[in-house]
Amino acid sequence: MKTRSFAVIGLGTFGSTVASELARFGNPVLGIDIEGRNVTRLAETLTEAVIADGKDELALKEAGVSGYDVAIVAIGEDLEANVLCTMNVKMLGVETIWVKALNRTHHRILTKLGADRVILPEQEIGQHIAQMLHNPLVRDYVSLGNGYHVVDFKVPDELDGKMVGKAAVFEKYSVRALGAMRDNQYLSCDEGDLTLRKDDKLLLLGKRADLRHFGDDLRDGN
Repeated sequence: MKTRSFAVIGLGTFGSTVASELARFGNPVLGIDIEGRNVTRLAETLTEAVIADGKDELALKEAGVSGYDVAIVAIGEDLEANVLCTMNVKMLGVETIWVKALNRTHHRILTKLGADRVILPEQEIGQHIAQMLHNPLVRDYVSLGNGYHVVDFKVPDELDGKMVGKAAVFEKYSVRALGAMRDNQYLSCDEGDLTLRKDDKLLLLGKRADLRHFGDDLRDGN
């Protein structure tokens, strides 16, 4: 996989986490913040860390932002700074721009400005946690768009010893089993002949409502 370079502007809790993780994966990462203490904290973690104002296009240019593949605008509560920074990295010709939004209205503004991905971290994390709290069998999930999700589902007692292709609950809710992890082994469900065991980690594909009803039925012992 080709290594991409990242410029993270705004090194608060969200931005510093993103920047540190990207660096941990071995990517070149430039961190920028107007507060010196935030920059100093990550100076030894990132490829480069610079004190600069995201509202200042010239300062971002001098920091070398235009030479990075992706810019992540992670400026927090300052709406004006967030919007101006997004405009600046767009003007500098950064190919891909991800931006943290404060609310739905802000989300629409950033989309109009040409951001490739607008993130509402608190809302997205809240939805993620609520889904897992609602049904303890759901270990994790990811949205694929168009209403489809892939769910990491813990196999309960009700499916222990059942063959994927013959368990009626899969057909009832139009949910497709993609595969399962048993200990450290991946098991394919392509032929529908996999016999499940309790506590297998089952990857399920389906629409959100079908996956929710599927999980609710099994959680309630139906």
